Amino acid sequence: MRLHERVAFITGAGGGIGQSTVKRFLREGAKVIACDRDDLSLQRLKSSLSETHSLHLRSLDVSSHEDVERAVKAGLGAFGQIDILINNASAISLTPTPTTTMKRFDLMFDVDVRGTFACTQACLAALIRSAEAGRNPHILNLSPPLSMKARWFAPHVAYTMAKYGMSMCTLGHASEFRRHGIGVNSLWPRTLIATAALQMIPGLDTQKCRKPEILADAAWLILTSDARAVTGNFFIDQALLGEHGVTDLDRYAVAPGTQDLMQDLFVD
Repeated sequence: MRLHERVAFITGAGGGIGQSTVKRFLREGAKVIACDRDDLSLQRLKSSLSETHSLHLRSLDVSSHEDVERAVKAGLGAFGQIDILINNASAISLTPTPTTTMKRFDLMFDVDVRGTFACTQACLAALIRSAEAGRNPHILNLSPPLSMKARWFAPHVAYTMAKYGMSMCTLGHASEFRRHGIGVNSLWPRTLIATAALQMIPGLDTQKCRKPEILADAAWLILTSDARAVTGNFFIDQALLGEHGVTDLDRYAVAPGTQDLMQDLFVD
């Protein structure tokens, strides 16, 4: 188990992609600091697990720098180290400019951009210590490849800017932290993933989506790679799995056998 004795700090861990990643990492022998703003979702996560001695639950509002610092301190108090940071927490509003309230605009930037930066900043010292100890530290942002095309902006300018803000953190931090031996990458799905966020898209057929487990498996591949060699990448789940010989993706489909799966945003 190549995650054995490593500690992962995961935001947005209470459901969907975050929850699937927590469960995969626990199975691989990691310890996990699972953070989410929704305490109830964290308790549901805990109740779904057979053993929780390797799990530390933490209520966290990533938009609050003070809350982030407290969560990191508590995680270090529980396990003594942080070797992996997964910035998964995100806010979404697929709305055009006239109907995007400034409250929603601020929420997306506070959670997606500010939260990613704040969690990275707060975990950095621990990740540097992880590198010095030879524990292969990584940061993984759940954000899309940067593609400066108008079609990805025009329908929902605010959301696109917020998600690209996370990806700009990947681009910049990969270069900034390279000297420390910290790998920084982004991961994004080729197809839509069946999560609660899809409720923001009226009339969407979830039968044409994949399950969050595909991203958890792809994340495992990234976070068990050599952080010094694998950094500054914008991985697409399907392509990454294919590169590692995983070609049977039907097991990830909500409805196995479905051929016309819906493509996610930002994938050219």
